[in-house]
Amino acid sequence: MRYLLIDTATTNLVVAIIINGEIVYIYNNNDGHDTSSKMMPILAEAFSNAKLKPQDIDKIFVVNGPGSFTGIRVGLTVAKTMAYALNIPIIPLSSLEVMASGNGGTALINARRGYVFAGSYDNDLGAVYKDSYVLMSDKLPRPYISYDKFDCETILPKIDVLKVIKKHEHDDSVNPHLLKPNYLKLTEAEEKLHSHD
Repeated sequence: MRYLLIDTATTNLVVAIIINGEIVYIYNNNDGHDTSSKMMPILAEAFSNAKLKPQDIDKIFVVNGPGSFTGIRVGLTVAKTMAYALNIPIIPLSSLEVMASGNGGTALINARRGYVFAGSYDNDLGAVYKDSYVLMSDKLPRPYISYDKFDCETILPKIDVLKVIKKHEHDDSVNPHLLKPNYLKLTEAEEKLHSHD
């Protein structure tokens, strides 16, 4: 089986191709700059290195949030377009689960103004604390896993692509037209709109 995984929800961009349980290409880079201009060249490089064409992919796994609104939209747009145009099954993933995949613990993404997106997972990727948009507090289970520094004990995510794929490869695929971003909160524009109600 040939799988494509796309994660553009955080400052860490991940594109991976997995063939029969082996990673044949992975781009995993936390430089946090301009995902939209990098995405297509990285995908082209991925397919070239794996000696595949997009239509050779059997399943697409895409992170649909929570995280950066713009980042999520970039990855989802690419994945949904491929899934629809090439009739490839598509499966959504949690950014927090992906972040926690190599460590186990509470994945945190800074949501600004004292809030975080938080989700806690055990070593088998079982959800201990459901993905939520919450005020940052010491009550969140440790260790903290994040690309942001929340305290001196915060550890960087070590993404285990194969563990994530293994857990989700038999999930039901979703209709690409119905796959929406999982923002867990309103966008700033929506917040402003509701504040005037």
